[in-house]
Amino acid sequence: MSETTSSSLPAIDMLGVVLDEHLRWIGQWHRAAFYRDGRGGERASAPASFAAWCGAASRDDLVHQPAVQKLASLHEQMHRQARLVLLKASGGDTPTEAEYEAVIARFEEFTLHLRRLERAFGAAASGLDPLTGLRTRRGMLEALEREHNRYSRTGQTFCLALADIDKFKVINDTYGHDIGDRVLAATAAVISRGVRSFDEAFRMGGEEFLVCLKETDMAEGFAVIERLRVDLMESPVPLPDGRLVPVTASFGLVEVRTGLSIDELIVCADRALYQAKHSGRNRVVRHGVDRPAPLPPDSAGVKPSRPRA
Repeated sequence: MSETTSSSLPAIDMLGVVLDEHLRWIGQWHRAAFYRDGRGGERASAPASFAAWCGAASRDDLVHQPAVQKLASLHEQMHRQARLVLLKASGGDTPTEAEYEAVIARFEEFTLHLRRLERAFGAAASGLDPLTGLRTRRGMLEALEREHNRYSRTGQTFCLALADIDKFKVINDTYGHDIGDRVLAATAAVISRGVRSFDEAFRMGGEEFLVCLKETDMAEGFAVIERLRVDLMESPVPLPDGRLVPVTASFGLVEVRTGLSIDELIVCADRALYQAKHSGRNRVVRHGVDRPAPLPPDSAGVKPSRPRA
């Protein structure tokens, strides 16, 4: 594939081109370093393909992603070390084993990270969150609108539940973001196990999830979400040293009603979640059913901000 053709592709599709050209390049580099006095190992094709990919990543507004920046750093380090070896070879000196291994280690790290990035971008393009395996906001409203249209046609009710992991910032600050990611994945697993195969679950972003319970009224929906809440509370996340991280979540539940759009239903679920957070967390609040706890006397007339932890 020519550079002109490849540079017009989306960034996700160009990663395969970058990988293929670097696999060819490493063979050329081997021959140049050990058999050709450093000549022919730094062909422009491999660096040019990566530069074209960076341009596409910039167009797709991906260039500031940490994973993209790491790949660019690995690429620069790999080619810098490779050029130093070729420069030494061109002067008649055989590269040392340590110099050779340094280039190969960077090459392996670069290709491994590139493949991971390719999988992550592929998952994102498909509407799946690579960390949790749940669907993302991409396509969520479309899926919910289909269920809302079915309700309008048939009268078959459904419920939406908005969930937010309690004190997630504290988990990240205490144990680190790697453990935070484990908590997100574990929470998604509990949600996936706890709903029926035809229900739908989404990662809204951050530590927030949305569940669509089909053919379900408020009473049935409360039973399902309460069971999810208990399952999550009883499923602490293990640390490498054997300790357990307790995890709970707060839930806001709403049942579809005539005259409310999907956006309005989500707002209602968010209000119930707000109430659950201010009522002590680790609970399910049903919109329009559960009365809010009274505010302290000194806060009358003041609406506190919803805690996101």
